[in-house]
Amino acid sequence: MRFVKKTIVLFSVLTLFIASFSCSYKQQQLLFERKEHIDTTKNKVFTPTAYRISPQDLLEIRNLQNKKYIVAETVTEKTSTTSGDSGQTYLVNADSTIALPILGRVKIAGLTRDQAEYQIENLYRKELKDPLIALKIINLKVTLLGEVKNQGVYHLVKDQTSLIEVIGEAGGLTEKASSKQIKIIRGGMPAPEIIELDLSDSKVFSDPRILLQNNDIIYIAQNKRAVRADKLQSMSAVLQPVITLLNTALIIYTLTR
Repeated sequence: MRFVKKTIVLFSVLTLFIASFSCSYKQQQLLFERKEHIDTTKNKVFTPTAYRISPQDLLEIRNLQNKKYIVAETVTEKTSTTSGDSGQTYLVNADSTIALPILGRVKIAGLTRDQAEYQIENLYRKELKDPLIALKIINLKVTLLGEVKNQGVYHLVKDQTSLIEVIGEAGGLTEKASSKQIKIIRGGMPAPEIIELDLSDSKVFSDPRILLQNNDIIYIAQNKRAVRADKLQSMSAVLQPVITLLNTALIIYTLTR
């Protein structure tokens, strides 16, 4: 009888300890405080390159001299789609061209955003008075997973969007996040490249690898304390039925004496 009681007390104390430990932990993030730099790709030089337009890209093009359209009188529902004052959207065809009012088909794949904008503006100068062309590539995106407050797909709305900006847009890291274990999976399925970054290092601001590319997958891992807390919580969930069973056995034993 005394042994049974001691066993139950021991299990109960252990369960309470595990539960309190797993619930009381609160990790404070220490971003950009580490001075030394961890180089996980010592033998590789990263040079930021501007994105080049590809078939199936979706472009938003408008003449800033006209708030809605490039050429208002030539636009129909068949030639483009419109979205308020955002301009017109054009899909880059498999033959690397887009169909523009007045100009017809213009080869654009392979150009950077700046190059395409300059080329289209020059072509329209022959047809319009002082055109001012603005071009955006609106389908570029990254996927953000792991310990951030809002996981999901985020669009790269400007050139050279950084990892820090996207994490900020997602609401920041959670309390369980490891600022030292950030991974970017880049390059697609055939030959993915895994880039590891340490956001506790202030030198990360000058690391060109934080400039995101289309279809990057960003993963923020849990910190070690959060991992341990989850394991202890799982152990507590396993031990709880055992404690309940032992308590029930003790009650039955006491009542039947």
